[in-house]
Amino acid sequence: MALTACGTRAEEGGGGAEGGAGGGGGETKTAVIGVVAPLSGDLAPLGLGIQHSVELAVQQANESGAIPGWTLEVQPEDDQATPDVGRNAATSLSSDADVVAMVGPLNSSVGQAVQPVFDAAGILQVSPANTNPSLTRGANFDTAPERTYPTYFRTCTTDSIQGPFAARYLYETAGITRIATVHDKKAYGQGLVEAFSAEFEELGGEIVAAETINPEDDNFSAVITSVGSGDPEALYYGGEYPQSGPLSQQMKAAGLDIPLMGGDGMYSPEYIELAGEQSEGDLATSVGAPVEDLPSAQQFVTDYEAAGFPDPYEAYGAYSYDAAQAVIEALKVSLPEAETAEDAREATVEAMASVSFEGATGPVAFDEFGDNTTRILTAYKVEGGAWVADQTDEFED
Repeated sequence: MALTACGTRAEEGGGGAEGGAGGGGGETKTAVIGVVAPLSGDLAPLGLGIQHSVELAVQQANESGAIPGWTLEVQPEDDQATPDVGRNAATSLSSDADVVAMVGPLNSSVGQAVQPVFDAAGILQVSPANTNPSLTRGANFDTAPERTYPTYFRTCTTDSIQGPFAARYLYETAGITRIATVHDKKAYGQGLVEAFSAEFEELGGEIVAAETINPEDDNFSAVITSVGSGDPEALYYGGEYPQSGPLSQQMKAAGLDIPLMGGDGMYSPEYIELAGEQSEGDLATSVGAPVEDLPSAQQFVTDYEAAGFPDPYEAYGAYSYDAAQAVIEALKVSLPEAETAEDAREATVEAMASVSFEGATGPVAFDEFGDNTTRILTAYKVEGGAWVADQTDEFED
């Protein structure tokens, strides 16, 4: 029932929310905002939070008549957190003439796969969760940044900020000087560890071991033995909670009783469930300030709960809502001048560069690369079986 109210397309391709934009019951044109995210599998809680948050923004836009003469719909596509599946989802959305923009994906590796597909179709893409810096600034993002896909934007901050933020927290706040690192070889995990390691060593810290795992691994005994031989004071992990939770549980059981820290990919209640009681004291960073404590996010939280979605908004809900709101702001410029949604694609991308508003997560605006100009992050600690915010700061170079 909640999904229908939010204007999500039915599997049969049915119409949008009743009444639509314009409010008079007259015929309206349709524009579709796609969502590409993991809607099944281990990362589904994060993906469903993304989907529902976009649906909430679209529902509100339709109810308010934000774009007279137009009804917005949401078309969710499951990427299964896999680049090839994500590419197929992007191809499907791109071939639909009603699709004018999309929100997603969650995984940076999927982001790399879908970027060229949406760019070739001239479709605006806004990710609430991709944090690998190369997606906006190219392969040489640290020395010679160059924007490769003008259709791509994001509302979250990047690993070139998140990694150093975590390094400073461990070295300066926690007083930890010896670290082991592990990553899952994917774009997000590898990039996060590289950014973290560079900053940690520059601060004077020592990386005593650097190991990798495969994303499908579930037995980490060999890696635990290897990193433990370096006598680290903490382990920094690049990847997501389906692997980091069991890694934490197994290393504590093996006697390596040190904190495990990771990025936003493990900031979820699912991590604590997987890691168990021994996760107490583990750490994670995530983009932005805690949503529950942000005055700007309280209406989003209230509205999301009132909408009756079957899944929580999770770590990226507010950023997904702001991504959808940014798309809607651009559509307010492009759609009134267009005969069809497909006609509005180029103008929507152009309008996005000038979008600026106060969102649920705070100020939303984009720099010349398509990155959000806000660079606030939070370090969380597991206390009493829950993530508790320990430090929130705006990152300064």
